[in-house]
Amino acid sequence: MPAIAMTAHAITIDAKSNSPILILKERGGERALPIWIGLLEATAIATEMEKIEFARPMTHDLALNLLAALGARITRIVVNDLRDNTYYALITLEKDGEVLEVDARPSDAVALALRAGAEIFVEEAVLAKSVPSREGTEASADSDKADKWLEILEGLDPEAFKYKM
Repeated sequence: MPAIAMTAHAITIDAKSNSPILILKERGGERALPIWIGLLEATAIATEMEKIEFARPMTHDLALNLLAALGARITRIVVNDLRDNTYYALITLEKDGEVLEVDARPSDAVALALRAGAEIFVEEAVLAKSVPSREGTEASADSDKADKWLEILEGLDPEAFKYKM
């Protein structure tokens, strides 16, 4: 299945759980993928979105520095699976013409991609599993799930988006 180009659009807070939510938005499109993430990962993403610099490298900066010292670079990340309510991602690295893929949490992958200027993608199948469209859903459970996600996304207060691209 094809991967859809996305941007790290915003970080917001789920009012019910107080958990940070990373919003990936389809580049040039309307679809969005909300991913509930940890506070530390949200901070790592938000500081890069806001271009906040620290005197010493933070963890994701250190990881990028280590890769650079080894002659590798991150070219893209892909949120490639959703199993048991857990998202999975792959970080694609290039070193001396060799391409390597490394398993990662999407939040860490996005934090690294933003720092590296790498492309962010989401597999079409992941978008279909996580936010099914209202059209074409046959089972009522799928329709209920689609309505729930659309309600959550439509109900987010734009002012609550502390960090957005």
